[in-house]
Amino acid sequence: MPNEKYLETIKKFRLIDDTFFSACFDNNEEDVEYILRIILDKPNLKVLKVQTQKSVENMYGRSVRFDVFATDDSGKLYNIEVQRTDAGAVPTRARYNSVMLDYHKLKKKAKFNELPETFVIFITEHDVLKDGEQIYHVERVVRETNKLFGDGTHIIYVNGSYKDESGSALGDLVHDFFCANPADMKHRQLAKRVSFLKENKQGVRKMCKLVEELQDEREKETLIRSIRNLMETLNLTVKQAMDALKIPDDKQKEYLALV
Repeated sequence: MPNEKYLETIKKFRLIDDTFFSACFDNNEEDVEYILRIILDKPNLKVLKVQTQKSVENMYGRSVRFDVFATDDSGKLYNIEVQRTDAGAVPTRARYNSVMLDYHKLKKKAKFNELPETFVIFITEHDVLKDGEQIYHVERVVRETNKLFGDGTHIIYVNGSYKDESGSALGDLVHDFFCANPADMKHRQLAKRVSFLKENKQGVRKMCKLVEELQDEREKETLIRSIRNLMETLNLTVKQAMDALKIPDDKQKEYLALV
């Protein structure tokens, strides 16, 4: 039986919420292909592989975790992010994600012309770039000639606050990202997956497990912050801070590694 206390949370989820977005598109090549075809206006695009919450480690600096990471049949790479806050979708974040796509792909001694074409796509709740456009295509341009630089990198922002009642595929897609009820969604292919996770017993069990894991992770992060605060403010050792917070001995080794 699903955990009743999580059902209300699951009911309120929308595709713009990153937890639900990842759950909907995990290993779901068909639906990722569907939204990429709409956003990029490429009806023949063929997605071969999809991963969600894919981490790319950076031994020299900050690592990154992609909401959706996909590859197509021509080797192009796609990173799709959903962002409800402007701070999570600033241009420098898009730049870094683009760099990390290259970092992930280019192996030692590989030639630079072997780098694949990459697309970083942000679907945002607000108009982050603030020019009132429905979609923004960001490309490097040579200023003196106004010609595309052609380095194979593309950054796209889809503005979730843009209201499009024309019935366009993109307008309907944005509408669907803000629907909690799958019956209100216009793209029935996406509504089918949302309905499965919210209304099918198997799907609801999966979501309950995910919500429980998310809650545990947040509680763990809160506890780690508390340990660090005690260490800093009271000059305690890690062990003393964990004892003060009454963390059981059998759990202290786990938190020691995280602090």
